[in-house]
Amino acid sequence: MAAAMSSKQDLFSCSICLDLLKDPVTLSCGHNYCSGCINDCWDQEDQKGVYSCPQCRQTFTTRPVLNKNYSFAELVEEMRKTWPTIQPDAPADAGDVECDICSGRKLKAVKSCLDCLMSYCETHFIAHNELHPGRSHSVVDATGQLHERICSRHNKVLEIYCRTDQSCICYLCLMDQHKGHDTISATEEWSNEKERLGQSQRRCQQTIHKREKELQELRRAVETLKSSAESAVEHSDQMFDDIIRSVERRRSEVRELIRAQEKAEVSRAEQLLQQVEQEISELKKRVAEMEQLSHTQDHIHFLKNVGSISDIPGSKIPTSLNVNSNLYLDLVKTSVSALKMELPVEEKLESIFSQVAVKISAADTDPDLTVKSTGSLLWLPPLMSEPVTREDFRQYTDPDLTVKSTGSLLWLPPLMSEPVTREDFRQYYCHFTLDPNTAHRHLHLSEGNRRVERRDAAPQSYQYRRDRFHSLCQVLCRERVPGPCYWEVEWSGIGVDIAVSYETISRKGAENDCRFGHNDQSWRLNVEPGYTHFAHNSSKRTKLPLVASSRVGVYVDHRAGTLAFYSISDTMMTLLHKVQTTFSHTLYPGFGLANGAKVKLL
Repeated sequence: MAAAMSSKQDLFSCSICLDLLKDPVTLSCGHNYCSGCINDCWDQEDQKGVYSCPQCRQTFTTRPVLNKNYSFAELVEEMRKTWPTIQPDAPADAGDVECDICSGRKLKAVKSCLDCLMSYCETHFIAHNELHPGRSHSVVDATGQLHERICSRHNKVLEIYCRTDQSCICYLCLMDQHKGHDTISATEEWSNEKERLGQSQRRCQQTIHKREKELQELRRAVETLKSSAESAVEHSDQMFDDIIRSVERRRSEVRELIRAQEKAEVSRAEQLLQQVEQEISELKKRVAEMEQLSHTQDHIHFLKNVGSISDIPGSKIPTSLNVNSNLYLDLVKTSVSALKMELPVEEKLESIFSQVAVKISAADTDPDLTVKSTGSLLWLPPLMSEPVTREDFRQYTDPDLTVKSTGSLLWLPPLMSEPVTREDFRQYYCHFTLDPNTAHRHLHLSEGNRRVERRDAAPQSYQYRRDRFHSLCQVLCRERVPGPCYWEVEWSGIGVDIAVSYETISRKGAENDCRFGHNDQSWRLNVEPGYTHFAHNSSKRTKLPLVASSRVGVYVDHRAGTLAFYSISDTMMTLLHKVQTTFSHTLYPGFGLANGAKVKLL
């Protein structure tokens, strides 16, 4: 009898939840439902005022009173004992993919058809396979991303990939806005991209392996460094343990000496402040008189008084005096290190304090001397006149400085100058590589991203990126321009742009927004076989002498605001153009190329 009931299992299932009946009730039309299922169904029909059987659609003007069918319930319970392996379709929970066929309460989908673009529960999937025998349709596990396979414009399946616009399209798109583009079937492009992805994955694995080895070496180097530092600390502690008792005794003496110097300099500064305030007051009074005289209409009165008012008396304020107290501490440290190997502790300290006293006294004798925290220490022998000009100071520069026990120590600010010869520039050489993520698709990179060539007839299949140039054939370097920096490039073809640019330059849109030199984001040198010019922040061009060589040098000093371009030959370098400005953001080298042109970083 159990076998008979199993063969007729549909008689004991609720047509709403597709599960075995729970608390079965029988309608007047003879159909059976779970008490909860039919009540939920009729709760939704309360607003209509008409109730119907979900199977035969027989209607009831008033909601029928439902009573449990106890005889049928016993049969269902007997059926449940002999049907343990049958699992009904589960209803869809939040986050599950719902069956597109189910009406009423949606069941959880188990499969999705990529041809029908619909998802099916277990029951409806069986019906789908009966309609399409032989697995003629492509079926995957249930996914909620089927809408991504539909063209939003034509509501057709996306079957074609447009390489020109790097997007998936349907066959109707191919007939209008993508007509004449470079296209391929989506399946074939998927295969190609999957192969490229595999190659990228292998390269990443190789890079990871290489970096892991470098990481191990770096960790070993760090351990060695820590060990060396620990030894240096121990040695330093031992050295200072030897002198710390003597330092404690002498510390108060040095402190009193520095405080005395501080008091003298503060007094001098206060006098200077009073003089400056007085001079400002007098100048304001003079400006008021000038303003009053400038508005008079009496020509004679104006001419008689203009001479005495317009003459501005010379300032009698002396140059300010700045003392860096850190210099004294640096002198103490230098003296300790220099004398550690030569003199006993007590004698070393006596010499150190004598030198500090000499230094402080020397600084106090010259009110126009400005002591800096950078530059060169100068030792002046005793019984000699103080130097006056910068050349006087430079003759005493001692690259192998040894702290003397007599004389005076002075500080000379470092001399800074721009490079002149090619050898001078080479000390600021910087290594750059082209960034493929910014390159226009007509630009081909090679030689480790150090060479670029434009080929309009053979565009690259670069992936879409926001930082890629879309409107113009341009590319930026990956590395930023550091402090003083110099690099050289070799060019060929009908014309190239050699530029520096902020990273914030636009990558698509109007030419003035994107092209190097046509906005306030970039500066460019354009070189062509018969024409050379410079441009920045406008379409106006500054015509320059022709570039006599295929090699161009670029020098940038970000802090000084200097940008210079040079024509390079085997024997000399010729300045083409120099800009003095203020750079507000980080700079990156960049290049723009005409069709067939080439640029190589040297």
